[in-house]
Amino acid sequence: MAVGLSRLGTRRALAALATLALFAGCSAERLVANRVGDALATGGDVYASDPDVELVGAATPFGLKLMESVLADTPRHPGLLLALSRGFTQYAYAYVEMPADALESRDLEAAYAERDRARRLYLRARDYGLRGLEVAHPGIGAALGTDPAAALAGAKPRDVPLLYWTAASWGAAIALGKDDAYLVAGLPAVRALAARGLALDEGYESGALHLLAISLVMSEARPEAARVAEARAHFDRALALSGGAQVAPYVTYAEAVAAATANRADFDAMLERALAVDLAARPNARLANELFLRRARALKARRAEFFPD
Repeated sequence: MAVGLSRLGTRRALAALATLALFAGCSAERLVANRVGDALATGGDVYASDPDVELVGAATPFGLKLMESVLADTPRHPGLLLALSRGFTQYAYAYVEMPADALESRDLEAAYAERDRARRLYLRARDYGLRGLEVAHPGIGAALGTDPAAALAGAKPRDVPLLYWTAASWGAAIALGKDDAYLVAGLPAVRALAARGLALDEGYESGALHLLAISLVMSEARPEAARVAEARAHFDRALALSGGAQVAPYVTYAEAVAAATANRADFDAMLERALAVDLAARPNARLANELFLRRARALKARRAEFFPD
């Protein structure tokens, strides 16, 4: 879920730093930066299985800033650009936007301030994602603004992680900045990024692209019945790809579909299924499951807001 150094990543980073004693000059520093970048970019798996949400939240900002400092010396490192796009998106959602929702009933002004901070973090994540895509596809950022589908025609399966995290962060920023016409104008690019990623690898992250598609489908200007039917198809596919061992599909459907369409029965059923997920069945997704369980409980507590008598 979050980013940082695993034990293996730490050893790799230290080994890379040690080579400074053997080499001199700018090229050697670039070599070291690349090796440290490799270690940092692949060192976050240990966090995904950690059930201590607060511990990971406290550690994540240091990991992100460390990666940014290394990126300054190796600005086209694809692994770091992906890790930063992913890391800032996850941190913004789990540790800024979600707490802001909980804060709203007590301090509306503070909640708005935190949502604005989350929006800025999402845009930071989007920009890292676009930079990562530019490494393999020069000019893709500008092309997304004119003809998104054509811009992404050359994307390959290896680009799917960047396609997903760029779309997810950009879409999340738009959701928090609907009064910003310039920002909302990026929605066609978000849809194209998600669609291309889905076409290339629908199984990425156990169906994460299908979950993103649910929110995008529900934001379209089409008859509600058609949108709900398509969203349900994406939910069913995400559930199959995750083996029913992840909380996110149920929470996403409850929030993006059931609450949005005032379907109280589906809302309650999805949250009950979310709360019943066996977290031990997918140890490597423990942190994400813990976070979405919190989201499920928060949505259940706010049920009266979605379905007033």
